[in-house]
Amino acid sequence: MTESRIKRLATTLMDATTDKDPLVQEQIYNALCHLGESEPEEILNSCDEYLRQHDKLAYPHRVIILKAMETVVKNNIALLDKSTAKVVIFLASNEMTKSKEVIRDWQQAASNVLVAVGQRFINKVMEEVLTKFQPGILPHYFVMQTFANLSVSNVFGMVPFLNSILGTMLPMLGMAKQDHMKSVFCYALQHFSESIQEYLANLDKAPDPTVRKDTFSNEIFSAYEVLFNSWLQHREAKLRLAVVEAMGPMSYLLPSEKLEEQLPKLIPGILALYKKHTEAFYISKSLCQILEASVNIGSRSLDVQLDSLLGTLHPQICAPADPAVPLTVKNHTEVLRCFTVLACSFPDRVLAFLLPKLESSNERTRVGTLLIMRQIINSAPSQMEIKKPFILSSMKLPLQDSNNKVKRAVVQVISAMAHHGYLEQPGGEAMMEFLVRQCALPSDAPKKQPPDADDLTSDSVQSISVNTLFLLSTTVDRMNNVLWPYLLEFVTPVQFTNALTPLCKSLMSLAVKKQEEGENASLIRYDLNANLPSPYALTTRLLVVSSQPYVGDCRGAAALRLLNVLHYSVHPALEQLWSKRVPLLVEHIEENTEKSLSQKEWEEKLLLFLQETLAAVADNTWICHFVTEMCRQLNSYNGFPLEKNFLYKCIGTTLGACASKDLVQKQLQELLETARYHEEAEREGLASCFGICAINHLEETLAKLEDFVRSDVFKKSVGLFSIFKDRSDNEVEKIKSTLILCYGYVAVSAPKELVLSRIEADILKNIFQYFNTKVLGIKVETKDLTLKLCLIRSICMISQAIYNGAKCGDFVFSRKAELVAQMVEFIKAEPPEAMRTPVRQRAMITCTYLVVLEPHLSDPDRTELIDTCLAGVLALPPPEPAKEREENGGDASHKEVLYGDTLSALKDLLKSLLQRNLTPHGLQDMFAHLGPWIKSNKEHERQRAVEVSAALLEFYLSKLNVSTVIPFYNLGVLIALFSPRCSDSLASVRQDAVDCVYCLLYIQLCYEGFARDHRDEMVEGLKALKKGLEEPDFTVLFRTCNNIAMVIGKRVPPDQLMSLLLAMFEGLADPDKNCSRAATVMINSLLKERGAVLQEKVPDIMSIIHSKLEEVDEEHIRKAAQQTVYILASQHKSVVVSSLLGSPLPFDSHTCAMWRSLATEPTLASRILEQLLEKVNSDVPYKESKSFPLLGSAAERVATPLPLAATCALYEIMSAPESGPAVLGLYPPLFVTLLLRLSCTVGVQLPKNLQSRERRRSSSSSGGGGSGNHGPASRSLQPCSCAVETLKVMLVRGGSEEVARAVGSAGGWELMASAERHHDGIAVLAGAMARHAGPRLPLIVKNLIPTLNSVFDSQRITTTAFFAELLNSNVVNDLILLETMMDNMTGRQKDACTLVRMLALRGLGNIASGSPEKVRKHGAKLLASMVNGMDDKDDPHNLVALEAMSSLSKLLDHLEERDIQSMLLHIAIRIRPFFDSEQPDLRRSSIVLFGNLTKFSQGNCEVFFEQILNGLVTLLLHLQDPKPEVVKACKFALRMCGPNMGCDGLCDMFLNHLREDRSLHYGEFMNNVCKHLMQSYPEMLNRLILTNLFYFKSNWVDIRAAAPMFIGFLVLHVDEDQCQQVDLDQLISALNLLLKDPVPSVRVKVAETLGRLVRIL
Repeated sequence: MTESRIKRLATTLMDATTDKDPLVQEQIYNALCHLGESEPEEILNSCDEYLRQHDKLAYPHRVIILKAMETVVKNNIALLDKSTAKVVIFLASNEMTKSKEVIRDWQQAASNVLVAVGQRFINKVMEEVLTKFQPGILPHYFVMQTFANLSVSNVFGMVPFLNSILGTMLPMLGMAKQDHMKSVFCYALQHFSESIQEYLANLDKAPDPTVRKDTFSNEIFSAYEVLFNSWLQHREAKLRLAVVEAMGPMSYLLPSEKLEEQLPKLIPGILALYKKHTEAFYISKSLCQILEASVNIGSRSLDVQLDSLLGTLHPQICAPADPAVPLTVKNHTEVLRCFTVLACSFPDRVLAFLLPKLESSNERTRVGTLLIMRQIINSAPSQMEIKKPFILSSMKLPLQDSNNKVKRAVVQVISAMAHHGYLEQPGGEAMMEFLVRQCALPSDAPKKQPPDADDLTSDSVQSISVNTLFLLSTTVDRMNNVLWPYLLEFVTPVQFTNALTPLCKSLMSLAVKKQEEGENASLIRYDLNANLPSPYALTTRLLVVSSQPYVGDCRGAAALRLLNVLHYSVHPALEQLWSKRVPLLVEHIEENTEKSLSQKEWEEKLLLFLQETLAAVADNTWICHFVTEMCRQLNSYNGFPLEKNFLYKCIGTTLGACASKDLVQKQLQELLETARYHEEAEREGLASCFGICAINHLEETLAKLEDFVRSDVFKKSVGLFSIFKDRSDNEVEKIKSTLILCYGYVAVSAPKELVLSRIEADILKNIFQYFNTKVLGIKVETKDLTLKLCLIRSICMISQAIYNGAKCGDFVFSRKAELVAQMVEFIKAEPPEAMRTPVRQRAMITCTYLVVLEPHLSDPDRTELIDTCLAGVLALPPPEPAKEREENGGDASHKEVLYGDTLSALKDLLKSLLQRNLTPHGLQDMFAHLGPWIKSNKEHERQRAVEVSAALLEFYLSKLNVSTVIPFYNLGVLIALFSPRCSDSLASVRQDAVDCVYCLLYIQLCYEGFARDHRDEMVEGLKALKKGLEEPDFTVLFRTCNNIAMVIGKRVPPDQLMSLLLAMFEGLADPDKNCSRAATVMINSLLKERGAVLQEKVPDIMSIIHSKLEEVDEEHIRKAAQQTVYILASQHKSVVVSSLLGSPLPFDSHTCAMWRSLATEPTLASRILEQLLEKVNSDVPYKESKSFPLLGSAAERVATPLPLAATCALYEIMSAPESGPAVLGLYPPLFVTLLLRLSCTVGVQLPKNLQSRERRRSSSSSGGGGSGNHGPASRSLQPCSCAVETLKVMLVRGGSEEVARAVGSAGGWELMASAERHHDGIAVLAGAMARHAGPRLPLIVKNLIPTLNSVFDSQRITTTAFFAELLNSNVVNDLILLETMMDNMTGRQKDACTLVRMLALRGLGNIASGSPEKVRKHGAKLLASMVNGMDDKDDPHNLVALEAMSSLSKLLDHLEERDIQSMLLHIAIRIRPFFDSEQPDLRRSSIVLFGNLTKFSQGNCEVFFEQILNGLVTLLLHLQDPKPEVVKACKFALRMCGPNMGCDGLCDMFLNHLREDRSLHYGEFMNNVCKHLMQSYPEMLNRLILTNLFYFKSNWVDIRAAAPMFIGFLVLHVDEDQCQQVDLDQLISALNLLLKDPVPSVRVKVAETLGRLVRIL
């Protein structure tokens, strides 16, 4: 019986192999394997029988079964008995050979079964398969393949058969006509040969150690003859490759004399295949094996073949390997192995073949040859030892190759040579030089190459060379003496600049090794190395390149470290200084980045280091040599302007330390003669060199400059240039520019006590002599920009020199006015429409230094200077907009920086001028020039002028020192100039204007006698306002202007106040509308003090104000109007309210502003709010009208106008913060009225006449246009959203903003406006009220109770929802409202409206969380309500039932046990059908309630335990429910059921694995649950299975999949003696049916379970 069941199970699974889904097929295969694990023989027999019976089953399905058989055999090979093995062998043999055609998947699967069985039963397998291998009859393809695979998988078992197999097989070779048969014979021969080789290699472990190679040699040779002579010539490429693959391993087994005899034919035969096959790997692999076999037998015929071998193999390496095609890479490896074999045997001939190829014109040939050279240098070192000089000399040509691939290959060869001692030979140095040259290749990012470009970039050649050089100098010890000190030769030549970093690192490493060997003092032996650069050259070079420390992969640090190591060779006295200083310099580089390093500071550090070095050496001869070397290196830095500039500074520093005056003059002369004057960096460098030199040699420097102009060299160059007229002016101007600049640097650098006397007499005279050219005796102004800029800078430096001089006070600079005038001329000459050069900036900086010198400027000169500079800077066009700036890139950012610098220069100059007259009059004079710019209607001019003003006033205040109290007579005028700008359209102007007012008020305080550090609280408040002015809204501006007005009101003298106000009124016409705001604020300030001046009739004034607001849509007008309205309302309340309510709806922004002004004063606001509440309640909230009475459509509700207008008005007043106290006083009536207003507006339409206006409003607000779009005016007029907004603002104003915020963040306002979810919104509101506004509730509840009987359903729903949620909070108990509200809720249970009934139950349930201690008292009443709710007949959607279940769940914890006991079973049975409801909420609530009921099951344990068992399967399966909330409920219910199930293991599992925060591995969990179930309740097996069968028809896929899995796990863990409970036939039939489910994941689980049923069969 059992047998037939297992078979039936296996059959069911095998029937299902026809499933199309690959996952299901995979699971069926797994299930069969699973069955096979427990009953291997039974399953193998079942498979055998099935396949024999289902002869017509298509082969793809047979394959699944055969694969399962293979796995079962492999895993249980040790357990199989012979009879089963025979059955399997016979079946597999038949399956394999049933079809004469080759059907690969099927026959391969059968063959694999035979190979698997052959691991243990090789003799049985061979016995069977040999029957299919008869002499004279061509065998089946897979018979041969099976032999081949067996020979590899079971070498020792198979080799003894090979002799007879070969004997039978050889005659068949001639019979094989089809290519695939020939291929399989080759495959077999290949594997047989490999198998024999392995056998012979492991004879010590072999069963028959007498086996020899010659046992097989003759048969293998016979086969070889057929393969080589016949099949290798075949036209089918695949066959030829199969032959070649076989011949490699076969060659090892051929008799030696036969192999020797065959080689002359064999090798050419193999080589010929290269031409026929693109895929060469198999040929090369075989060829390598043949060559190794030939060498092993000491073949003499190889040398005859050598030329053709080399000629054929060489092109294989020359064709580049493609990393994307792995076989090409493998082919390269095999060919290189061939070369290794040949080079070991024929070194001379191989080299004679290879080395000439290095001269080939073909790049691939050269690269390929170099690759082979590297291979044989590495792999045949002993044979190559004596060939080293020959190989080195042949590398001369490759070293000159420009091709990047060749270079890369050469670098690799050099690396190999270094390891094998080639580079110690003569000629090795050339190799090293090549390597360094490659390190010096430019490493800038390569240009984008076309995608097919296969040439390497110079970048990659450079990087591989750098790595190679470093490795050679650090890891190859034999290279130390080759590289040191030879590599130093490459440090100074400029062409190796890019290689400096790797060179320095390598040299550093080598030097450290040398020092460790004790060669410190004699580190560089100049006596042995004549070509090495001198210590002076090395020091100069390394110091100069360090000036740009991050270039070339951070060469600065590397160069300095090397310099430090060489200290002894540079000068013995430097050890102490350099060992201290150099590490600090290196640290500075490493702490910074290219961006953060200050270049100026870095150069100063290096020059200081140089100075200290010169001081430490203190040897004039050494210094003279050093400076001569520096000058000699100058020319090599052409093209490196930054480095050359620094070298000039080094020369200046070194000349300064030089004691020989003659040498100093000689070198200066040489510098002047050789400088490249047309380069800016060179001009700067030369000038700074002269400046530094003048610190110690002023006389020599000045003398040399004068001599040079008189010298022949200067005249010659001028004369020479005049031949080329167009060039002459330019070149001469550049020389003059440089000389002028030199004078400037000399003046600013030289000692002040020496230089002051020379300034007017020598320096200025010469400068102007070069600057002014005379033509026919008339002075001509130069046009050359360089000359101009150099002159300006030079004069600036001279002014600084005078200013900083010790005798500054006594020095009268007679040419000052002339120089200032010259600067003014330069500024005027600049084009007004653009800033292209730094002339303005430099000229103003110069004037800044000039104006402080004596004598004073005359007034006309001063005025001319100020006006010219202001016009030259402030009037420039504004900078480009961001977009254009991006397009113009660097040029634009350069302009921006230049403009910023120029504006700073202007500020400094004006401060410098103001400093000369720090009085109110001086200030007035300055602002007389600035005033027109401050009021300009061009934004950019205003912005610049106010920025400059702020800087000046701050400066004035900082420098002010008042000794006597005097009036600041122009304070009012200046305040009038700036205060309107506090609301300028430009944010920066606003900020600066506040700063101006701030400074002016402090200046006033100083003049009133306060100390300068006195801090006035009100004035300080202005600073805090600036933040708000960055992106201000009107309210911030209003507050700012108001505060300024308050401060001004306190600080401005009374006689200036009226004129100030009048000026403000004039300011209303300011072209920038924003600016008049400040004026209105001041006007309003005055109006507050002079209150009751408005005496016209109220309605007229109201309409005038309204029209004014419409006319000028400006903030300050609106503010002023609000003020006026407030004053009117305090005198004429009713008239104002009626007048405003009569305004058309929706209120425009001006009417809104007027409403809001009524909130200013609490008493007035209270009276107006009361009046508006009356208006809201004076009419019904809506009227019903049928739009199409004939069509029987539902009535449309239309809002009544007066309550709507009053609601809008309430909103506007309460939206003003000042209304707070009034709202607080009227909190309950306002809240109740607005709540009920809201409930009656849900779904209510606007009257027809307002609908079109509302449509216009919403379209204009979305379009963002129109004047109606100001603030509140764009609010919706829809009655419901209007009521929501008003209630919201009422809460905020009534001090309950926490309530409003809580409702908002919970989405409550949107819910209230929704017809379907209105009651949920009300619940959110009630909850928030209970939490944040408890004390307000008694009056609210009292006012709301009457509405429970309202005729409007909506009001009953709203009130019930509100009360229901209040009961959720303990606050109702604290306020003694509980009983009242509970009675009211119970009374609602018979309400006609389902929603009210549902909400009433919710309220009663909420008592559990709100006042749990009261539940027990009213338990019976509450329980009755809930049970009634569950039995509600008029409840089509189960809404009331759902609520009753949820509420009961909450109440259960707090009810008396005896109250529940009586109802327990009734409830459990009533809720059970809901577990599988289509509605997720019902599933969740019923399951949660069930979980809660378990607490009360102690009394009638047996009865309730039965209910738990009834629900258990459902709960476990619904852990796979599609709804997360249902899954959560199931976890809860199962945790609750656990303790009542009498099984500790199960209880622990439920508690540990079903925690809410843990994710659940369902399969693993169910496996463990079933284990416990079957241990504790084995008798339940059938019942559990039957319940699961019910879910096979579930609509939910995951549950349909879980049910069979549940059954599978139950079966897995049941004891055998319980198996008879199960109706297996019914179960297998049901599973069979489910195996046809449309969803693959379900079928997968069924297949898995079928595999497990073996347990109960």
